[in-house]
Amino acid sequence: MNGTEERRTGWSWWYLLFIVQFIAVLWPPFYNRIEPTWAGVPFFYWYQMLWVLIGAVLTAIVYFATKD
Repeated sequence: MNGTEERRTGWSWWYLLFIVQFIAVLWPPFYNRIEPTWAGVPFFYWYQMLWVLIGAVLTAIVYFATKD
């Protein structure tokens, strides 16, 4: 790094969005059931797949919000 560049380090409030994703998929009582089904797919499976997409969106939000 030269003298004109500053390196941003530290913590940001945006990182709390990762906690939302973490809790939603790590706590099985939220999604440990079969009903409601969607297109014949039990809730247990489509809930987790939905969080893959939501997680990607949240990660992109955090990335763009915290990038220099």
